[in-house]
Amino acid sequence: MSDGARRVHLVVNPTAGRGRARRLLPKVAEALGAALPSDALRIVEAADAEHAEAACRAAAAEADVLLVMGGDGMAHLGLNACAGTPVPLGVLPAGTGNDLCRGLGLPLGVRDAVVAVTQGRRRRVDLAQVTKPDGTTRWVGCVVSSGFDSRVALRAAALRVPLGPLAYAVCALAELRTFRPLRYRLRVDGVPRELDSMAIFVANAEFFGGGMRAAPGADVHDGLLDVTVIHPVGRATLLRLLPSLYSGGFVRHPAIERFRASEVVVDGDGLIGSGDGEALGDVPLRVASVSNALHVLG
Repeated sequence: MSDGARRVHLVVNPTAGRGRARRLLPKVAEALGAALPSDALRIVEAADAEHAEAACRAAAAEADVLLVMGGDGMAHLGLNACAGTPVPLGVLPAGTGNDLCRGLGLPLGVRDAVVAVTQGRRRRVDLAQVTKPDGTTRWVGCVVSSGFDSRVALRAAALRVPLGPLAYAVCALAELRTFRPLRYRLRVDGVPRELDSMAIFVANAEFFGGGMRAAPGADVHDGLLDVTVIHPVGRATLLRLLPSLYSGGFVRHPAIERFRASEVVVDGDGLIGSGDGEALGDVPLRVASVSNALHVLG
């Protein structure tokens, strides 16, 4: 390898976007090769989630740059591999939601993303670090959720037939039939608080669920978490609020409370945690903002 050459690893989920990533890969590989002629480009097509995670962690240990191509699940694996390391992450969005790219202000088209990651510009962004009851940690780029939203996300992940952007809406309607407010036990920057809520979002960046805005205006450079609380409302009201999650207009409803914090511990009865749409498991979950935790390309 010549002086100045870098080891660039691209990990791809070929099934992302209903196979869109697989179809785009030849042109992406060609474009990367042309833009990075002096670099050693290695491409890994992941066979499954475990393979993808292992490939991302290997890249963070061996390579100079990690690129991931796929949906938010692939982006989540990439940021967990690169967080806390000097290895920058570049995201080539080929999924249906691409919430991390939205939240970090990165291109939403693969062609534009290739240009962005090959220009060499990088910046550092905050992440949310989640500590689980067993002491293990997970990094989250966008939103840690619990309550109604978390149950919807888990229902959507279990769908046998992929519905793309419609998945959240369909699963939300199904969950709404039986959902009741849940009892939360929070600790916000060390101060305990108990309340009933439909859902609580603890956000690093504002997007979740394929373009919905859990915390409009959340800043990934301010060292703080943006917390959104949906206080108990009837099913009809919650149903009316759901569409305005895409515009962020739901925050004007009197049942919505918003505040910022450095650390939030989420606990309660019957709660299931998820982060970036991925299952986090049992509560309590300690969520802390970590400044400049990730180097991002583009």
